[in-house]
Amino acid sequence: MGSAVGKYESPRDCVPETKLEAKMVEAMIQRASKGSIIRSFDSIILKFPKIDDSFRNCISTFQQFDEDSNGIIDRRELKKCFDGLEILLTEEEIDDLFEACDISTAMGVKFNEFIVLLSLVYLLRDDPTAAVFAKSQFGMPKLEETFESLVDAFVFLDKNKDGYVSKSEMVSAIHETTSGERSSGRIAMKRFEEMDWDKNGMVNFKEFLFAFTRWVGLGENEDGEEEE
Repeated sequence: MGSAVGKYESPRDCVPETKLEAKMVEAMIQRASKGSIIRSFDSIILKFPKIDDSFRNCISTFQQFDEDSNGIIDRRELKKCFDGLEILLTEEEIDDLFEACDISTAMGVKFNEFIVLLSLVYLLRDDPTAAVFAKSQFGMPKLEETFESLVDAFVFLDKNKDGYVSKSEMVSAIHETTSGERSSGRIAMKRFEEMDWDKNGMVNFKEFLFAFTRWVGLGENEDGEEEE
């Protein structure tokens, strides 16, 4: 057992910086105990079009709660959004999610940030240490299926099931797909760099989600407008 896990880095220096990150890591460790149905990175890539469609089906929901139509959902609008979606959160939990996902520091979450935020709520709603999260219900089966695919993809990449994805784990995942092609190492490093926003050598679920939204075609400048 030790040899299988030992070849991957352990996040000894990767201490969660916030309570929210600590909850994410713990929730992902618990989810990893159930395993992943994904067997290759290619199978994740094949899901891109379906996941992109699912994300864009949320545009109407985003626009509904972006009451002033300025392309972002502020704290007040976010609280009304959670009420409307029957997602029960404390003020502290809402503030933590808002701070974590407002990476553009626009004092509000853009559409791609909104998708990441909902994905985090999905992961954390079964956290036994967060009773409020556990009561949350989306009422959107197709979207929940998409979020489960994202969680499953992260579990596949997180080979040692510690709640983070390391460089060696990313290389391993790509090698499983490319059967040792010379370019596989470069591909793995490029994908990893796209995920590792804080450059600490470890990727948490939030970083993975932001990279994933870009991979499927949602840019940072998405404002929730329907495409012509």
